[in-house]
Amino acid sequence: MTAAGKSAAPEPSTEPAPEAPDEGGFRLPAPFESFFQEVGRFFLLLGRTLAWTPRPPYDWRALLRQMVKVGVESIPVIVLTAMFTGAVMALQTFTTLRRFHAESYVGSLVALSMVRELSSVLGGLIVAGRSGSAMGAELGTMRVTEQIDALEVMATDPVHYLIVPRVWATTLMLPALVMLGNALGILGGYLVSVVLMGANPVAYTENTFQFMDLNDVFSGLIKAAVFGFLIAMIGCQKGYYTTGGAEGVGRSTTRAVVTASIAILISDFFLTKLLF
Repeated sequence: MTAAGKSAAPEPSTEPAPEAPDEGGFRLPAPFESFFQEVGRFFLLLGRTLAWTPRPPYDWRALLRQMVKVGVESIPVIVLTAMFTGAVMALQTFTTLRRFHAESYVGSLVALSMVRELSSVLGGLIVAGRSGSAMGAELGTMRVTEQIDALEVMATDPVHYLIVPRVWATTLMLPALVMLGNALGILGGYLVSVVLMGANPVAYTENTFQFMDLNDVFSGLIKAAVFGFLIAMIGCQKGYYTTGGAEGVGRSTTRAVVTASIAILISDFFLTKLLF
């Protein structure tokens, strides 16, 4: 066959292939989509929780049981944390103020710092790590083992039965823990300043309460109540929407602690701005 008889091979096209039409429309990036889903679930669960709160009958035994788990069982770790926080603050500030011959004001500094800020924030972070993670794990386990589905089959609302007692128990008990932390933090500062550093006990005690008023105490308790509400809502939300079996339970527990801790630190800024 001659060369002229051969059919010429078609040359490859240099034009770009037309793009396939996007049938799904615009979609957010995966991290933003997941974030907005979590926010939507949080507010959905928040609305259901607040809707069930004023409706009897209440399960008072469940509420008291959660108050014991969140409040009474957290006392040892709150005692250690608050006392040593006050002691460290006194130890750090005493050596600094001694240079200006103002060591008698260590009591005021320790008391105001504990009452306004440290007791509520540190107490909230501790309860988030202890009780918030437990709520996420408990509800997550109930979700993956279909116990929550069984409650719905028995015509029992799981939000009213599981979430409402946990939310209000944490909201009520965290301010009580913060009050205990305030007293122990001041006591820790007193022991370090007077017993260890040799400060005048009369001057220290007078200056401790000289610049403190009820607004300082109430602002710390308001913060504690808000932190407790956020801790319980976030922990329950992460557990209630758990998927993925045992691995999902662990993931929900971790997210409950991390998200609650971040929420405490962010809300603390806005509450401080609002209250002071």
